Amino acid sequence: MTKPRARDLGLPFPGEPGPWNAITDAPGVSVGFTTLTDPARRMRTGVTAILPRQERGWPRPVRAGQFTLNGNGEMTGTHWIEDAGYLAGPILITNTHGVGAAHHGATRWMIERYAGYFGAEHAWAMPVVAETYDGVLNDINALHVTPEHAMAALDAAATGPVAEGSVGGGNGMIAYEFKGGTGTASRRARIGGADYTVGALVQANHGIRPWLTILGKPVGRTMTEGRLLPREQGSIIVILATDAPLSALSLRHLARRAAIGIGRNGTPGGNNSGDIFLAFATADIGPMPQLDAPLLTRTELNGEVIDPLYLAAVEAVEEAVVNALVAGEDAPTVKPEGLVVRAIDHEALIRAFRD
Repeated sequence: MTKPRARDLGLPFPGEPGPWNAITDAPGVSVGFTTLTDPARRMRTGVTAILPRQERGWPRPVRAGQFTLNGNGEMTGTHWIEDAGYLAGPILITNTHGVGAAHHGATRWMIERYAGYFGAEHAWAMPVVAETYDGVLNDINALHVTPEHAMAALDAAATGPVAEGSVGGGNGMIAYEFKGGTGTASRRARIGGADYTVGALVQANHGIRPWLTILGKPVGRTMTEGRLLPREQGSIIVILATDAPLSALSLRHLARRAAIGIGRNGTPGGNNSGDIFLAFATADIGPMPQLDAPLLTRTELNGEVIDPLYLAAVEAVEEAVVNALVAGEDAPTVKPEGLVVRAIDHEALIRAFRD
């Protein structure tokens, strides 16, 4: 049975989503998962993979920008994105202790996927791997994630609808003391007579219950049962994708707007939370720069007209976090043992917006 999403519960989110209401509404973007659950091994973790492009043999870069609201976390490859304004290859999200394994697997996958490029050139792989901590629901010190799991998630990447909740890297995550995890949403925007899409995917593992706000309603203050945490100790990763031809500078600005999106749900960006965001544009910018012409001509949207994209990003991130919560399922804790992280109560949400 298909899980309901936030809009299915009647939550009146603003804006116009794409057909899937997912990051895959940005043309060419695909998402795959490896989900690892074994109660006997105290295992509840996984890997989420995002491919900006589907090419083989030779990679083509995408412009990108990154922003960190609070740095208690990891996203690899961002120093080069900051300097070069592009990325080439996949993006993965996993748990904190799985970053090395996922990076190893993504590197192997890139060498095999882009065999022509790595065979002919002095090529280097710099995949983006981000993380949030799942040690309450998963024995994170057992190092369950392997390079093969990362490669399997990449091989599984597909367009179309995207699973949410306890899938991939989101499998062991908690948000606002409810079961959290993977969530996605999208928005359309019209600029200069052209239609563009902004899609968001989040790995939501942040916030405490009293902060939770949905569409302006402080619902966390009334949903007091099953609280777990006296203070913030999680993180959130946000990936934004758009087909708008944005410069690297504009993409950095777009990534910043993810902070407003998560803020709408109540988080102030707690000190123990790694709130790290990345935005990329799928509009083709040609081959790898070292293989391109000396003089380049670019097409990009004027930064003065992209406010509709900023709003689209804020709305998509806000809804993606709620979709992650709505898709949650009860999960037993492993540290400490004997507790249960509850899924958010759908009926309570419906009542909150009916009153």
